[in-house]
Order: sequence, then structure tokens, then C-alpha cells
Amino acid sequence: MTSDVGTNWAGNLSYRATEVARPSSVEELAEVLQGASRVRALGTRHSFNRIADTEGLLVSVSGMPSVAVIDAHARLVRVSAGTRYGDLAVELEGAGWALPNLASLPHISVAGAVATGTHGSGDRVPSLAASVARVEFMAPDGELHALARGDADFEGAVISLGALGVMVAIDLDIVPSFEIAQTVYEGLPWDAVLGDLPAVTGLGYSTSMFTTWRDADVVDQLWLKARVDAGAAVPDDVLGARPAPVARHPLPGVSAVNCTPQLRSAGPWLDRLPHFRMGFQPSNGDELQSEYLVPRRHAVDALGALRSLAGRIAPLLQVCEVRTVAADGLWLSSSYETDAVAMHFTWLPDQPGVEAFLPDLEAALEPFSARPHWGKLFARRDVAGLYPRFSDFAALRERFDPRGVLRNEWLAELGL
Repeated sequence: MTSDVGTNWAGNLSYRATEVARPSSVEELAEVLQGASRVRALGTRHSFNRIADTEGLLVSVSGMPSVAVIDAHARLVRVSAGTRYGDLAVELEGAGWALPNLASLPHISVAGAVATGTHGSGDRVPSLAASVARVEFMAPDGELHALARGDADFEGAVISLGALGVMVAIDLDIVPSFEIAQTVYEGLPWDAVLGDLPAVTGLGYSTSMFTTWRDADVVDQLWLKARVDAGAAVPDDVLGARPAPVARHPLPGVSAVNCTPQLRSAGPWLDRLPHFRMGFQPSNGDELQSEYLVPRRHAVDALGALRSLAGRIAPLLQVCEVRTVAADGLWLSSSYETDAVAMHFTWLPDQPGVEAFLPDLEAALEPFSARPHWGKLFARRDVAGLYPRFSDFAALRERFDPRGVLRNEWLAELGL
């Protein structure tokens, strides 16, 4: 046990638990869970809300044995839940394998990213959780459970919000290693982008658009990540926007030293899919984050709604990222049964101002069935209607945790 509980990554909340348990084995984890009345699992602390908070005991599996076992025949890798994506990526690349996608930051844990439905980008690339082939978790009674793709309830147990048990190990799909060339374009006109959004988002394996909304007519940057083996030529311009002459950071005026290589240079997937370098470990960030995903059929109208709010968004904002995510069948996924467009907001560290504005932002996006990212700041709590299998997940939670050991105020507010 340790009393060094502290804050989340951003420093915008302090955990209310008095201790963090760091078991070093499955047996120790069982002892911890069986002896606690309230528990929440703690990952790399990159959530911006109280999803991991509790007045009871926090549990971190980062001290358990690190595992990364590749099954080349099945195209799977079995990893310990506390493994960080950056560490796993290096091991896979060394063996000639890759993950289909990565998030912007490589330092997040596999279990934390999966449990909150975190995603990367790509018209045909689903969330990180969609690569999960098997989950192994320990329920509060100390019993280990394993569910694999095809099993009943598997699709409900992957994005679990930490409500079913503490993740112990996860099997992930892998693919042969591939190379990506990354190019950043500057100054795309929003009218032209919205005139044919699929043509822009489909330019590469992964695309991200960044805007500060200070000018509602211009997309500041387009980050195009193209697979070298796809054979498609990297365009000399996109809607009149030219490639940046030097490497860029998504935030205006910030050095690109910690960003992944650009300028059309090809390199391994793990050095291009994230926006930030594998060796870059972010310190506590002076930022807050929110994110909403809308069905792709509503994307143009939803982005139009954001443009109408640009004057209110910009004073609170550092940068907004727009990217696409392919559909999956995971019950609590923000892209459940729909290709989605994600609108990610990196806010200034003004929590009162951001929280005061979020209800208006969410009201503007409500007609488009916007689903919030589970690990970010959002105001809406009546989200059950956004997820057709929400009641099924609630029943699953009741089955695995009938005593409510893993329940906290945040889950209760959602109806769990």
C-alpha cells in the first residue's frame, strides 16, 4: 500500500482515496479486492473526470509482472493490463509486428485506454478497444473471468468503465509491421472541407484536422498519415493547402521537438501513428480535455454547429482536433454500430469556464447523437439513450459486482 494518492495527469482533480494498492501478483490482487468495500482501478491517470475516483481504495496493476507474448499464428499478443502502448509497440516492432492503430499519446496503459473506449484515427480503423480479442479480469469477489471474441457478453465487457472488475491481461490483434509517411498541410478552407468531408478524411490511413476556432473559416492544420505500402501518392496540396515547410506541433507556436516525424519522411508505424514521440513522457499538462463523437452521417452539420460557436469556443481553447473512427460492436463504444467523427477539445486549464460552457456545447451537438468520450470532461449524465445496449451493460455490471464494490458516484450518476 502507499498513501501517495495525488492527482490525475492534468492536475485538475485530486483523488479522494487515502491509499493506492499496488499488488505484485494475481493472488495479492485477490486479497486486495476481497478485503475492500469500495475499489476503483487506476491506470496512467489520463482521465480528466472522476471515472477512477473513490472514497475507498485505488488499485494499480502496474506492479504486476509485465507480459507481452506474441502468437504469430493467431496474430495476437497477450499483454498485462498495466502495459503502456509505447512499451508494447517497441516490442512488437522488434518482432516484425504492429497494432492496427495507436492514440495520440503512447504513454497510456492498455487497460485504461480500452476501458474508456479511447481511439486513434482512420476512416477504416476502429477504436483501440476493437483490437481486443480476449479480456481477463478479476471481479470484486476475487474470481478471475475470461471472455473472448465470440463469447456471450464479450462485447459488453471490453469497454467496461472499470465497472466489472480489475483488468489483469488482454489479448490484442496484431498485423505485420508497416510504414507511414506523415505530412502536415496548413490553411484548409472549412467550406471546401465540409463540401466533401469524406474526400479529406479518406486521404490517408489516418487523418487529423486541427483548429483553434479563432478563424471559423480555416482549418489550421491537416495531419495526413499515409501507409507507404498502399501505393497512393501523397498530394502536393489539399484543397489549395500546401505542406508545412517545417515540422509542426498541433498547438500554434509550440516547438515540434516532441512530435513524430513529418515532412513526408517514411518510418515505422509506431513512430508516425501517434502525434507524439514514443520516448516523450508528458509531464502534468496545463490543459483539460473533452471529446464528442457523432455518427459520420451527421458530421457536416455537427461541425457547422461548432463553427457557429467558434466565438465562444476560442477563448477557452488551446486546440480542437477532428478525426474519424470506424464502427465497432462494443456496447459502450462511442462508435458503436456507426462510423463516427470525433471532435476533441484541448481546453485551457480554466475548469469553471469550461464546465460552464459544456452544457451549451452539448446542447448544440445533441441533435446529432453526440456521444462523450468516457475519460474526458462532459456535463451530460443522461447518456443511456445514446447506447442501445446500455441496459444490457447495467445488468452485466450487476452480475459481476452485485455488492457495488466498484461503483462510485460517477458511475451512479450515469445510472450504473
